[in-house]
Amino acid sequence: MRFKYVLLPAFAAAILSGCGSTAPVILSTPVENIDSISLKYDELTEEEKKTWGHKDLVTDTIPGMSVEKAYADFVKSQRPNKVTVAVIDSGIDIEHEDLRSIIWRNRDEIPNNGKDDDKNGYVDDVNGWNFLGDANDEQLEMARIVAAGTRHPQYAAAKAALDEKLANIQQSKQQVDVLTNVDKTLSEHFKKDTYTKAEVEAINTQDESLAQAKGIMLQVLNGQQWTVEEYRKEIKEFSDYVYDQLNYNLSATFDGRKIVGDDPDDLNDRNYGNANVIGPDKEHAKHGTHVAGIIAAKRNNGKGMNGVANNVEIMPVRAVPNGDEYDKDIALAIRYAVDNGAKVINCSFGKSFSTHPEWVWDAIKYAAKKDVLIVNAAGNDSEDIDYNVSYPTDFTGGKEIADNFITVGALAKSYGSQVVANFSNYGIKNVDVFAPGAQIWSTVPNNQYEFLGGTSMAAPAVAGLAAMIRGFYPKLSASQVKQIIMAAGFPLKTQVVVGGDKTKEFKTISKSGNIANAYNALVMAQQVSK
Repeated sequence: MRFKYVLLPAFAAAILSGCGSTAPVILSTPVENIDSISLKYDELTEEEKKTWGHKDLVTDTIPGMSVEKAYADFVKSQRPNKVTVAVIDSGIDIEHEDLRSIIWRNRDEIPNNGKDDDKNGYVDDVNGWNFLGDANDEQLEMARIVAAGTRHPQYAAAKAALDEKLANIQQSKQQVDVLTNVDKTLSEHFKKDTYTKAEVEAINTQDESLAQAKGIMLQVLNGQQWTVEEYRKEIKEFSDYVYDQLNYNLSATFDGRKIVGDDPDDLNDRNYGNANVIGPDKEHAKHGTHVAGIIAAKRNNGKGMNGVANNVEIMPVRAVPNGDEYDKDIALAIRYAVDNGAKVINCSFGKSFSTHPEWVWDAIKYAAKKDVLIVNAAGNDSEDIDYNVSYPTDFTGGKEIADNFITVGALAKSYGSQVVANFSNYGIKNVDVFAPGAQIWSTVPNNQYEFLGGTSMAAPAVAGLAAMIRGFYPKLSASQVKQIIMAAGFPLKTQVVVGGDKTKEFKTISKSGNIANAYNALVMAQQVSK
């Protein structure tokens, strides 16, 4: 599943329970000295909010990846080799102003002639491949298992997990319905679609429902510092998430695969999909477009943002629907990326059940043999994935199956006990390193930019770093690049909150105990390459 709505449901629950509060001011304020440097107590500027993931912890006391420092103090005028990074995701808006110049081009394929010119098995794959065809919505794997019936070996566990999610989403439905009706009640009162906070404050009424709507709206606007328009946008996104869960993701009767036309349980049934890497609806490519921008949005072109790497071609591979991905699609997508020249593959998706994990494991091992690094998002369930597995994973049977797979947890922007994003998974065996992932500014469809958060945003930061290393030092293997990123990270000595309420030492929640650091990694890569 590529995206988990992690912010608004918790906010909505607080509002509906009557516990309104003032939104915390985001400060770059360490709770302990980093050695002996002086602390910064200023609120982040608008520029820092958009670029915090590129900042430096020592210089700025912002737990970024030191990308700006790497370019200023290390990269300078050096010219790296071009590296192809495959983004296996929901699709990418390849027409975006900040991405179109860095989209991969299959130069052995003639566009739109209906032929497989390069004989790679995919017709007209000029910019990549779309394994979903015209499909957008899908079930979660647990719903597919329940739909398969009681004879399925994972039925009992899947049924229990599905029932729990259905109960939770029903509560969210009640919340979203109340919040939607607040806006409707106020619009009917004002007899117009647009109104302001001042107009809401001026309401003087004995009508109980109108008074309640006023109270909830003011709690939201004051607590989140939103306008009415921003309120509507957030509620719309919350509502879409809730009803997608009910209608598609958690429905045991929905068949999202029918439109694709293949058998998802037959790995040899490969004649499916198409070359439209955006997908049938550009808005559904939002997640993949955001990920691609984090990796390699054109740097210093006066547009909305800078990606991590300036030496990348992005290869779009559409395989992640609004719901859980199929193991077959991911296995074939990895192989497609490897066979067509990708040296780094970003996988910002995940799920808690897998029916054919061996297909993905074989693809990971295939990538390892071809010296391709896979960067994987740890997942957004606030869980220790050493005990609660998140797929895909390279850890099975008590050991890693390959040395080319790096799993990334997400950081928030404030250094200290809350530096780990509250949604991020963790695990000293299954998470390798942490990187910026909360409230990340990046590209979205139609030449727009937005803040999104998730380990989905942390993984591409590391994928961009991996591409930088492979560009400057092409003789380093995928395994060496992984080890450099882990070893050259910045260690945190502070105790952190994970899983909502557990306090742990940062060094115990990932294998490296580090946050990824571009400057340190490039320096180490230079040393290792010699």
